[in-house]
Parts: sequence; structure tokens; C-alpha cells
Amino acid sequence: MVKEKKIVTIKDDVLIGKAGGKDLLGDLFLPPENDPKKPAIVVIHGGGWMEGDKTQLRGYGILLSRMGFVCLCASYRLSQEAKWPSHIEDVKCAIRYLKANAEELGIDPDRIGVTGNSAGGHLALMCASNDSNLEGQGGNQDFDSKIKAICAVYPPTLVREEVPEGKFNAFAFMMGEEASSEDYIKASPIKQDLKSFPPCLLIHGSEDKVVPLSESTDFYEELQKHNRTAEIHIYADEDHAFDSQPALGRNVVDIQGIFFLKYL
Repeated sequence: MVKEKKIVTIKDDVLIGKAGGKDLLGDLFLPPENDPKKPAIVVIHGGGWMEGDKTQLRGYGILLSRMGFVCLCASYRLSQEAKWPSHIEDVKCAIRYLKANAEELGIDPDRIGVTGNSAGGHLALMCASNDSNLEGQGGNQDFDSKIKAICAVYPPTLVREEVPEGKFNAFAFMMGEEASSEDYIKASPIKQDLKSFPPCLLIHGSEDKVVPLSESTDFYEELQKHNRTAEIHIYADEDHAFDSQPALGRNVVDIQGIFFLKYL
């Protein structure tokens, strides 16, 4: 028996907001189900906060949408365009866009999650922050950016002022020359108030040479100390961006789908 494929409706280059004189665009992935109260996920690309775009995790959008989630692969300003906190401001703008258009998109505005890889994972974790200084003015300001669950795949969780000699400091490039030590702390997920952190899924390769596994395990331990709901999946012998391998990528999406079905 041939299993019927679920057809996903894709809307590219949807205007989700404006910031710094730039249109913030996103690609929407709509599942075939007609349920008017579907859960939704904002998908955040990686690239060291200075590379990549909304098409990077298009496969995530398609596969998660087939599972019944409305997905929005969002763009955000990169470090060469604007410094922190512009990146998280634009992601929070994407969350507000979904809430503002919930009825039209068939979304339950109280069932929105976020997922991201690498730098996108960092931004996903920062979405839990209630700091009003991270909201920005991208649009739909009458709506909040609260989310119900988070997945972060090999995320940096501590933003460092210094890195080993000879390595490019993407953190410093993101933060800008005027950033203080306190700003670095405020931009670090592991330094946030975790008492009310939403359910969180962490995924990491054990041999990650770009973002060490300890970034996820340390964060997981902090969540455990605060009695927060958290899961961690460690892929043995895998390096950074291991989910670019088709079979592993599909497995990573499946794990996320199960997690979001449980907590959204």
C-alpha cells in the first residue's frame, strides 16, 4: 500500500514586519488540515548571526508542516546590517505576526513554539526572555511574543567577550563595539531568569567543534536546577550541522515534531 503524501501549501516572501528600513520576510508552510486552531512554529536559521537566510531550514518547514504545524521560516537582520538586539527583535516580530494573523492562518495563538539551529538555536532560547527591550518595533506591537515551547539544535548558550586566539569572534561581531560586559550577559540564554522557562528540547552532536556539547549540557543542567521541563538528545560522534545529512536531518525533525506535539 502506497502511503499518500500530505500536500503542504507554501507562501514565499510574506511581509511579516519592517525594521531598520528593511522588509522582514518569511516563508509560510501551511498543513493540509482544516483545523482552525493549529499549533505554529517559528523556524530560525543559523549562520553565526552573519550568514544564512530563511530558506536554510526550508526542509524543517515542509516536514513539520506535514505533521500539522503552521511553520514560518523567518528572516532577521544579520550582524553586518545591525547589532544586537536587532536579531532577536526581528524573531520576536515573527512571533507577533503569527499571533496577529492567527485567525486567517488557522492558528491557536496560545500554541506557538520556536526552533532554530546554531545561532538560530541561540535566538530560539532567547525568545523566552520577557525583557521588553528585546521586542523592537517591527510591527504588531499590540501582540505579545510569548511562546509555549522551544527547540534549540546545537545552540551557543553563553555569549563570550573573548574566544581562543586566532578564532573569529562572531559574538563580538554580533554585539558590536559599544557592547558592555553586562550586555553580553543579557544576550546569553544561560544567564536568563530560568524560573519560568517553557518546555525545552536541546539537540547536539557529541563531537561538535564549532559549538561545544557543553553549551547544551550546561544549559540542560541549569534548567534541571530550576525544575523546568527539558529534554536533551545527544548524537554520538556527530559534528556541527550534522542534521544537513538527509537521514539525520529527518530524524532531528521527527524528534522535534514529537516534542512539539506534546507541549504545544
